[in-house]
Amino acid sequence: MQNRIETLLATTFGVMFLGLSLFITVEVLLRKLFGISLDGSYELGGYALAIGSTLSFTLALFGRSHIRIDIIHERLPAIAKAVLNTLSAILLASFAALMGYLAWSVIADTLDYHAVSQTPWATPLIYPQSLWYAGQAIFMIAAIYLALKACWLLLKGRTSELNEMYQPKSIKQELEEELDSLKVRTATPNTTPQEHN
Repeated sequence: MQNRIETLLATTFGVMFLGLSLFITVEVLLRKLFGISLDGSYELGGYALAIGSTLSFTLALFGRSHIRIDIIHERLPAIAKAVLNTLSAILLASFAALMGYLAWSVIADTLDYHAVSQTPWATPLIYPQSLWYAGQAIFMIAAIYLALKACWLLLKGRTSELNEMYQPKSIKQELEEELDSLKVRTATPNTTPQEHN
């Protein structure tokens, strides 16, 4: 399930920025060739950045890519690691919940004031902000779910499973992932990544 959500978010992120790139290209060509400006690329770029950043929060969460200081972490016994990993998940979920709450207050203000963008398009802000909030909500729900799962694993005494799922990626793990990704990207169409070993 987590892999499907991750794939969907990454695809949405990519399609959104490819669409923005295409729009900017069309606008630049129209401006250079015909002197016509659509006056919207910077506005759409801002919306794409805001929405994309909320999607990337969840992608980083699933990929265990959020920054953690782990100098001492590797030297601790398994139970201490499990407690710290659970605490980390709880703190991240608390932050995500705070962000979700604050984002909702922005949406509420937008609805109260019927706010529109201060651009020639005068876009009703509820539309891009709703997508932005959806990204925040996905991050919040995912973070809370993972925090609850970490607590459950800790209470059940399944520390090795908890540590495997929640500890920061080691340099070795990151290097192995990059090498595997490189093999896939450089494989010729008639070969599989295993044939390069």
